[in-house]
Amino acid sequence: MTNLLTETANLIAFVRTVETGSFSAAARHMATTPSAISKSVARIERVLGARLFLRSTRALVLTYDGQMLFDRIAPLLRELQSAGDVVGGQTGLSGRLKISLPSEIARVVMDALLKDFAASHPDLNMVVGVTDRFVDVIREDYDVVFRVGRVPESELIARKLSEMEMVLVAAPSLLKRYGNPMNIEDLARLPFAKYYVPGGPFEVLFSNGSRIAPGGPIECDSGFGLQAAALHGIGVAHLMKFVVADDIEAGRLVQLLPELELPSLPLNALHGFRRSVPLRVRAMCEFIANEINNISRQ
Repeated sequence: MTNLLTETANLIAFVRTVETGSFSAAARHMATTPSAISKSVARIERVLGARLFLRSTRALVLTYDGQMLFDRIAPLLRELQSAGDVVGGQTGLSGRLKISLPSEIARVVMDALLKDFAASHPDLNMVVGVTDRFVDVIREDYDVVFRVGRVPESELIARKLSEMEMVLVAAPSLLKRYGNPMNIEDLARLPFAKYYVPGGPFEVLFSNGSRIAPGGPIECDSGFGLQAAALHGIGVAHLMKFVVADDIEAGRLVQLLPELELPSLPLNALHGFRRSVPLRVRAMCEFIANEINNISRQ
Protein backbone atom coordinates (compact mmCIF):
# COMPACT_ATOMS: atom_id res chain seq x y z
CA MET A 1 0.00 0.00 0.00
CA THR A 2 1.33 3.43 -0.96
CA ASN A 3 1.99 5.61 2.10
CA LEU A 4 1.96 9.37 1.50
CA LEU A 5 2.02 10.34 5.18
CA THR A 6 5.80 10.76 5.08
CA GLU A 7 5.71 12.85 1.90
CA THR A 8 4.09 16.05 3.18
CA ALA A 9 6.86 18.41 2.04
CA ASN A 10 6.95 16.83 -1.41
CA LEU A 11 3.16 16.98 -1.70
CA ILE A 12 3.25 20.68 -0.84
CA ALA A 13 5.81 21.19 -3.62
CA PHE A 14 3.52 19.35 -6.05
CA VAL A 15 0.46 21.40 -5.08
CA ARG A 16 2.36 24.69 -5.34
CA THR A 17 3.63 23.66 -8.79
CA VAL A 18 0.07 23.04 -9.99
CA GLU A 19 -1.15 26.33 -8.49
CA THR A 20 1.67 28.46 -9.90
CA GLY A 21 2.16 26.65 -13.21
CA SER A 22 5.89 25.97 -13.10
CA PHE A 23 8.74 24.69 -10.95
CA SER A 24 10.32 28.15 -10.97
CA ALA A 25 7.20 29.92 -9.73
CA ALA A 26 6.63 27.27 -7.07
CA ALA A 27 10.24 27.67 -5.96
CA ARG A 28 9.80 31.43 -5.55
CA HIS A 29 6.64 30.82 -3.55
CA MET A 30 8.40 28.35 -1.24
CA ALA A 31 11.76 30.18 -1.07
CA THR A 32 13.71 27.29 -2.56
CA THR A 33 15.17 26.29 -5.94
CA PRO A 34 13.43 24.95 -9.07
CA SER A 35 15.67 21.89 -8.87
CA ALA A 36 14.44 21.12 -5.36
CA ILE A 37 10.82 21.43 -6.46
CA SER A 38 11.43 19.19 -9.48
CA LYS A 39 13.05 16.55 -7.27
CA SER A 40 10.10 16.67 -4.85
CA VAL A 41 7.63 16.09 -7.67
CA ALA A 42 9.77 13.30 -9.11
CA ARG A 43 9.84 11.67 -5.66
CA ILE A 44 6.02 11.67 -5.49
CA GLU A 45 5.86 10.19 -9.00
CA ARG A 46 8.19 7.35 -7.93
CA VAL A 47 6.21 6.67 -4.76
CA LEU A 48 2.91 6.54 -6.66
CA GLY A 49 4.28 4.90 -9.78
CA ALA A 50 2.41 7.46 -11.86
CA ARG A 51 3.32 10.41 -14.01
CA LEU A 52 1.87 13.65 -12.63
CA PHE A 53 3.06 16.11 -15.29
CA LEU A 54 3.87 16.00 -18.99
CA ARG A 55 7.05 18.03 -19.23
CA SER A 56 8.29 20.08 -22.18
CA THR A 57 10.73 22.94 -22.57
CA ARG A 58 7.81 25.39 -22.58
CA ALA A 59 5.19 24.11 -20.18
CA LEU A 60 4.04 21.62 -17.58
CA VAL A 61 0.77 19.87 -18.36
CA LEU A 62 -1.05 18.10 -15.55
CA THR A 63 -1.91 14.48 -16.34
CA TYR A 64 -5.15 12.75 -15.38
CA ASP A 65 -3.39 11.13 -12.41
CA GLY A 66 -1.91 14.49 -11.46
CA GLN A 67 -5.32 16.12 -11.52
CA MET A 68 -6.79 13.34 -9.38
CA LEU A 69 -4.02 13.75 -6.80
CA PHE A 70 -4.29 17.54 -6.76
CA ASP A 71 -8.07 17.47 -6.28
CA ARG A 72 -7.61 15.34 -3.17
CA ILE A 73 -4.45 16.78 -1.66
CA ALA A 74 -4.98 20.55 -2.07
CA PRO A 75 -8.07 20.71 0.20
CA LEU A 76 -6.25 18.63 2.85
CA LEU A 77 -3.32 21.04 2.92
CA ARG A 78 -5.72 23.93 3.35
CA GLU A 79 -7.34 22.13 6.28
CA LEU A 80 -3.91 21.60 7.87
CA GLN A 81 -3.14 25.31 7.59
CA SER A 82 -6.49 26.35 9.03
CA ALA A 83 -6.14 23.82 11.87
CA GLY A 84 -2.85 25.45 12.78
CA ASP A 85 -4.58 28.81 13.02
CA VAL A 86 -7.28 27.43 15.31
CA VAL A 87 -5.01 25.37 17.58
CA GLY A 88 -2.53 28.23 17.76
CA GLY A 89 -5.23 30.39 19.28
CA GLN A 90 -4.17 33.45 17.32
CA THR A 91 -5.51 36.66 18.80
CA GLY A 92 -4.17 38.74 15.92
CA LEU A 93 -4.18 38.01 12.20
CA SER A 94 -0.97 36.85 10.55
CA GLY A 95 0.24 34.91 7.56
CA ARG A 96 -0.81 35.36 3.95
CA LEU A 97 -4.35 36.24 2.87
CA LYS A 98 -5.06 36.12 -0.87
CA ILE A 99 -8.47 37.44 -1.91
CA SER A 100 -10.29 38.34 -5.11
CA LEU A 101 -12.83 41.16 -5.37
CA PRO A 102 -15.09 42.10 -8.31
CA SER A 103 -14.38 45.58 -9.64
CA GLU A 104 -17.57 47.24 -8.36
CA ILE A 105 -17.05 45.92 -4.84
CA ALA A 106 -13.36 46.81 -4.86
CA ARG A 107 -14.11 50.42 -5.81
CA VAL A 108 -16.22 50.99 -2.69
CA VAL A 109 -14.30 48.93 -0.11
CA MET A 110 -10.66 49.41 -1.13
CA ASP A 111 -10.13 52.60 0.85
CA ALA A 112 -11.42 51.03 4.08
CA LEU A 113 -9.62 47.77 3.28
CA LEU A 114 -6.28 49.59 3.23
CA LYS A 115 -6.94 52.25 5.85
CA ASP A 116 -8.73 50.11 8.43
CA PHE A 117 -8.33 46.38 7.87
CA ALA A 118 -4.74 46.19 6.62
CA ALA A 119 -3.52 48.87 9.03
CA SER A 120 -5.09 47.03 11.97
CA HIS A 121 -3.27 43.79 11.13
CA PRO A 122 0.38 44.62 10.37
CA ASP A 123 1.45 40.95 10.54
CA LEU A 124 -0.94 40.00 7.74
CA ASN A 125 0.49 39.77 4.22
CA MET A 126 -2.37 40.54 1.84
CA VAL A 127 -2.64 39.75 -1.86
CA VAL A 128 -5.66 41.51 -3.38
CA GLY A 129 -6.84 40.62 -6.88
CA VAL A 130 -9.45 42.80 -8.59
CA THR A 131 -11.19 41.04 -11.47
CA ASP A 132 -14.68 40.17 -12.65
CA ARG A 133 -13.71 36.83 -14.17
CA PHE A 134 -14.45 33.58 -12.36
CA VAL A 135 -11.09 32.69 -10.84
CA ASP A 136 -10.13 29.12 -9.96
CA VAL A 137 -10.04 29.34 -6.17
CA ILE A 138 -8.01 26.17 -5.63
CA ARG A 139 -5.73 26.23 -8.68
CA GLU A 140 -4.90 29.93 -8.27
CA ASP A 141 -4.45 29.51 -4.51
CA TYR A 142 -7.00 32.05 -3.29
CA ASP A 143 -8.00 31.94 0.36
CA VAL A 144 -11.38 33.53 -0.35
CA VAL A 145 -13.07 35.20 -3.32
CA PHE A 146 -16.09 37.48 -3.31
CA ARG A 147 -18.59 37.37 -6.17
CA VAL A 148 -22.01 38.84 -6.93
CA GLY A 149 -24.60 36.50 -8.46
CA ARG A 150 -25.81 32.95 -8.26
CA VAL A 151 -23.16 30.44 -7.24
CA PRO A 152 -22.57 27.61 -9.73
CA GLU A 153 -22.45 24.06 -8.44
CA SER A 154 -18.98 23.28 -7.09
CA GLU A 155 -17.17 21.81 -4.11
CA LEU A 156 -16.44 25.29 -2.75
CA ILE A 157 -18.04 26.55 0.43
CA ALA A 158 -20.32 29.54 -0.24
CA ARG A 159 -21.41 32.01 2.43
CA LYS A 160 -23.93 34.71 1.55
CA LEU A 161 -22.83 38.06 2.96
CA SER A 162 -25.45 40.43 1.58
CA GLU A 163 -28.19 40.99 -1.01
CA MET A 164 -27.47 43.58 -3.69
CA GLU A 165 -30.40 45.68 -4.94
CA MET A 166 -30.38 46.00 -8.73
CA VAL A 167 -31.61 48.83 -10.97
CA LEU A 168 -31.91 49.68 -14.67
CA VAL A 169 -30.44 53.06 -15.57
CA ALA A 170 -29.94 55.20 -18.67
CA ALA A 171 -28.54 58.63 -19.45
CA PRO A 172 -30.93 61.53 -20.18
CA SER A 173 -29.32 61.82 -23.62
CA LEU A 174 -30.36 58.26 -24.53
CA LEU A 175 -33.91 58.81 -23.27
CA LYS A 176 -34.11 62.01 -25.31
CA ARG A 177 -33.37 59.98 -28.46
CA TYR A 178 -35.57 56.96 -27.74
CA GLY A 179 -38.12 58.15 -25.19
CA ASN A 180 -38.69 57.07 -21.61
CA PRO A 181 -40.01 53.46 -21.51
CA MET A 182 -43.47 53.05 -19.99
CA ASN A 183 -43.46 49.24 -19.79
CA ILE A 184 -41.29 46.17 -20.35
CA GLU A 185 -42.10 46.10 -24.07
CA ASP A 186 -40.80 49.67 -24.48
CA LEU A 187 -37.71 48.78 -22.44
CA ALA A 188 -36.90 45.79 -24.65
CA ARG A 189 -36.70 48.08 -27.68
CA LEU A 190 -33.98 50.27 -26.15
CA PRO A 191 -30.28 49.61 -26.80
CA PHE A 192 -28.47 48.09 -23.82
CA ALA A 193 -24.92 48.09 -22.57
CA LYS A 194 -24.95 44.35 -22.00
CA TYR A 195 -23.09 42.35 -19.40
CA TYR A 196 -20.86 39.91 -21.26
CA VAL A 197 -21.99 36.34 -20.60
CA PRO A 198 -19.62 33.79 -22.23
CA GLY A 199 -21.61 31.19 -24.12
CA GLY A 200 -25.02 32.57 -23.26
CA PRO A 201 -27.41 35.45 -23.99
CA PHE A 202 -27.66 38.51 -21.78
CA GLU A 203 -31.07 38.60 -20.10
CA VAL A 204 -32.81 40.93 -17.65
CA LEU A 205 -35.13 39.15 -15.22
CA PHE A 206 -37.96 40.76 -13.28
CA SER A 207 -39.44 39.61 -9.97
CA ASN A 208 -42.83 39.04 -11.64
CA GLY A 209 -41.30 36.37 -13.88
CA SER A 210 -40.94 38.51 -17.01
CA ARG A 211 -37.64 38.55 -18.85
CA ILE A 212 -36.13 40.29 -21.84
CA ALA A 213 -33.05 39.59 -23.95
CA PRO A 214 -32.31 43.06 -25.34
CA GLY A 215 -29.85 43.99 -28.03
CA GLY A 216 -27.20 46.63 -27.87
CA PRO A 217 -23.98 47.91 -29.42
CA ILE A 218 -21.59 47.01 -26.59
CA GLU A 219 -20.85 44.18 -24.17
CA CYS A 220 -18.61 44.45 -21.14
CA ASP A 221 -17.56 42.07 -18.37
CA SER A 222 -17.33 44.71 -15.63
CA GLY A 223 -19.78 46.97 -13.85
CA PHE A 224 -17.38 49.87 -14.28
CA GLY A 225 -17.56 49.49 -18.06
CA LEU A 226 -21.35 49.22 -18.05
CA GLN A 227 -21.65 52.31 -15.86
CA ALA A 228 -19.40 54.28 -18.21
CA ALA A 229 -21.41 53.13 -21.24
CA ALA A 230 -24.65 54.21 -19.57
CA LEU A 231 -23.24 57.61 -18.62
CA HIS A 232 -22.19 58.21 -22.23
CA GLY A 233 -25.68 57.39 -23.52
CA ILE A 234 -24.62 54.21 -25.30
CA GLY A 235 -27.22 51.97 -23.69
CA VAL A 236 -29.31 50.99 -20.68
CA ALA A 237 -27.31 49.28 -17.91
CA HIS A 238 -28.36 46.71 -15.30
CA LEU A 239 -26.28 47.50 -12.21
CA MET A 240 -26.14 47.31 -8.44
CA LYS A 241 -27.98 50.32 -7.05
CA PHE A 242 -25.22 51.51 -4.75
CA VAL A 243 -22.83 51.72 -7.71
CA VAL A 244 -25.00 54.35 -9.48
CA ALA A 245 -26.80 55.95 -6.52
CA ASP A 246 -24.76 59.16 -6.79
CA ASP A 247 -25.31 59.32 -10.56
CA ILE A 248 -29.08 58.98 -10.09
CA GLU A 249 -29.16 61.64 -7.39
CA ALA A 250 -27.10 64.04 -9.53
CA GLY A 251 -29.28 63.47 -12.61
CA ARG A 252 -26.51 61.92 -14.67
CA LEU A 253 -28.54 58.71 -14.87
CA VAL A 254 -32.27 57.99 -14.65
CA GLN A 255 -33.70 54.86 -13.02
CA LEU A 256 -36.07 53.13 -15.43
CA LEU A 257 -39.35 51.49 -14.48
CA PRO A 258 -38.72 51.72 -10.71
CA GLU A 259 -42.18 50.27 -10.07
CA LEU A 260 -41.05 46.94 -11.56
CA GLU A 261 -38.96 45.08 -9.00
CA LEU A 262 -35.75 43.38 -10.09
CA PRO A 263 -34.48 40.33 -8.17
CA SER A 264 -31.61 41.17 -5.86
CA LEU A 265 -28.31 39.35 -6.36
CA PRO A 266 -26.37 37.74 -3.50
CA LEU A 267 -22.85 38.74 -2.56
CA ASN A 268 -21.09 35.49 -1.69
CA ALA A 269 -17.77 34.58 -0.15
CA LEU A 270 -16.33 31.40 -1.70
CA HIS A 271 -13.49 29.36 -0.23
CA GLY A 272 -12.19 25.81 -0.06
CA PHE A 273 -11.99 25.35 3.70
CA ARG A 274 -14.49 22.66 4.67
CA ARG A 275 -14.13 22.48 8.44
CA SER A 276 -11.80 24.90 10.18
CA VAL A 277 -12.00 28.24 8.38
CA PRO A 278 -8.89 30.31 9.21
CA LEU A 279 -9.40 33.30 11.45
CA ARG A 280 -8.02 35.66 8.79
CA VAL A 281 -10.62 34.41 6.26
CA ARG A 282 -13.48 34.77 8.73
CA ALA A 283 -12.33 38.27 9.65
CA MET A 284 -12.14 39.35 6.00
CA CYS A 285 -15.64 38.01 5.31
CA GLU A 286 -17.04 39.93 8.28
CA PHE A 287 -15.25 43.09 7.18
CA ILE A 288 -16.56 42.95 3.59
CA ALA A 289 -20.09 42.12 4.77
CA ASN A 290 -20.13 45.06 7.20
CA GLU A 291 -18.74 47.50 4.63
CA ILE A 292 -21.21 46.53 1.91
CA ASN A 293 -24.21 46.49 4.23
CA ASN A 294 -23.29 49.94 5.58
CA ILE A 295 -22.89 51.33 2.05
CA SER A 296 -26.17 49.77 0.89
CA ARG A 297 -28.06 51.41 3.76
CA GLN A 298 -26.80 54.90 2.90
